[in-house]
Amino acid sequence: MDYKLAAVKVVSSQLKEARQTASQKGMTLGGILFQRVWIQGVLVSSSAADSHKFLLDDGTGLLHLHLSPSPDFRLRPWKIGMYVMVVGAYVVRSNELPVIKVHKIVDLSAFPDREAMWYLEVMEAYKLFYEPLIEEFM
Repeated sequence: MDYKLAAVKVVSSQLKEARQTASQKGMTLGGILFQRVWIQGVLVSSSAADSHKFLLDDGTGLLHLHLSPSPDFRLRPWKIGMYVMVVGAYVVRSNELPVIKVHKIVDLSAFPDREAMWYLEVMEAYKLFYEPLIEEFM
């Protein structure tokens, strides 16, 4: 993983346009090279067989979350209905929901205004950083 590449702030519907790069070590979204995404949403279900797999709904679509088996993730009680911030590697799977291999997750449920603010953050990042790169690419 190249941590020099920033995690892109996106909503899941934007990720439908993401494409694998030739090197298979990254993705591109309109000319923006990335390996990790930063996304926020509500945990809507979990796997009965695996307590480290969840389904996230960000209001624009669904994504599978695979939490690493690190002690940090195991010590926290991740529950359905939590509003969380997630950063991780984005993996596209054919004929299935995409996956985020989570390396950071934060419970933001105690801050009810975070959900409304998230959409504004994504729009601001797009306008300030991504749109100029996309226009340059076109």
